[in-house]
Amino acid sequence: MNEEEYYEIVKFILGHPEFQRRKTYMHHENESVYDHSLEVSKLSYKLASKLHLKNKSDVAIGALLHDFYDKPWQDSHAKKKFFEQHGFVHAREAHKNALKYFGDSMNPKIEDMILRHMFPLNIRPPRYIGSWIVTFSDKWVSLRIFKHPTQLPKYVGLKRKEK
Repeated sequence: MNEEEYYEIVKFILGHPEFQRRKTYMHHENESVYDHSLEVSKLSYKLASKLHLKNKSDVAIGALLHDFYDKPWQDSHAKKKFFEQHGFVHAREAHKNALKYFGDSMNPKIEDMILRHMFPLNIRPPRYIGSWIVTFSDKWVSLRIFKHPTQLPKYVGLKRKEK
């Protein structure tokens, strides 16, 4: 992967104050949403490059914004219905924020990457190869915390991490 090329593509997102706030949002364990998203984006870009995809820039952007949701979900103590829990809704929140802050850079493929990265929790599968790459990369990066089947609810965002 050409890191210089990658950072040139995503620097407008990485430097944005709203994206920088994700450094304070914890993801699954002891990793920020910022760090998780960056790792997923780099892996997705690397895979898209190896596959010689023409839209590898879109893949880098879509992957970086896949978890660009509103607030740290693990800090919420509100009781929610099953299908209103983080694992089911955060892709739509991330999509809304991506449009709000980076609307000029969005296109149908990037939007699909963000909206469908939680397949199969979101019932509609990804439509494009780049979306499948982001979905796979997100699962691969997140699997580091998945050490036992009892942790599955936490892995998919249905349960907050234990303190």
